[in-house]
Amino acid sequence: MSLLVCVSRRDNTKLLEELRAQLPGVDIFEWPHCPDLTQVEFVLAWNAPDELWAQLPNLQVVQSFGAGVDGIAQHLLPEHVQITRIVDEHLTNDMAEYVLTHILAYKLRLKQYFLQQQQGIWKPKRAHAGSHVGIMGLGELGRAVAGRLTDNNFTVSGWSASPKSFAEIDTYFGKEQLASFLGNLDYLVCLLPLTPSTKGILNKSLFSQLPSHCVLINVARGQHVIASDLIWALDNNELAAACLDVFTNEPLDDEHPFWLHPNITVTPHCAALTSVATACEQIAHNYLSLMNNQSLANTIDRAKGY
Repeated sequence: MSLLVCVSRRDNTKLLEELRAQLPGVDIFEWPHCPDLTQVEFVLAWNAPDELWAQLPNLQVVQSFGAGVDGIAQHLLPEHVQITRIVDEHLTNDMAEYVLTHILAYKLRLKQYFLQQQQGIWKPKRAHAGSHVGIMGLGELGRAVAGRLTDNNFTVSGWSASPKSFAEIDTYFGKEQLASFLGNLDYLVCLLPLTPSTKGILNKSLFSQLPSHCVLINVARGQHVIASDLIWALDNNELAAACLDVFTNEPLDDEHPFWLHPNITVTPHCAALTSVATACEQIAHNYLSLMNNQSLANTIDRAKGY
């Protein structure tokens, strides 16, 4: 049995070194350099090409190199294949810190003052008053962000596909309660998993239901946003600003209008970066569990897609 690494658009030298150190004696290959794909039962994947899966007749486990699994073409995998993901407590802390930082940066007008500095303008203004944050997606990351915000005296509401209840935040669920959730927000944070029902959910219809002073923060997936609808909302005062860390195509295209829009802050998918050491510990654990017919850690519900 061999382990295949198919993690695209990055240098995997350190990842491969760490995996080989934690799994001595195991044949570890990097796609597309694998001498016999019939021997592969375990794949570490991130944005793997769809054509890969049909070439793996003995595949048993696909491990995502991250907290999300949307880059894995689940519909192309046999039903018996288990899908697992990375769960890293550092990721939750990093995500919570990122969201809090960007909310405070907007609230305290830091971008505005940076631009004033470039022009030699001295013009103080009071901070933005609103402190009501709505979080779409109440999984592990969403709950961590909610906790950090409530610890810093923000009012937090949450929305999810199914009913959930947590102390200190108001919760909403389903399409029927989405409008009520959106109606009084100062900031909207997207932390939804990417599924067929959430793709394109950040669109003109949703933006029109938000207060015009609301700020969007998307740290989930770029495919949640209809880019032209976001530009429309910002240009037509349906939305005050947006902070985007994720994009449909990464790196963001050089000519993309997001780069130069005055009310958009772009960051390079850095809100919560996977630790190679932590990831490899979990990958090695799951590989050895498969070898020993034991339960794997952090498997997903394939029916839900997360």
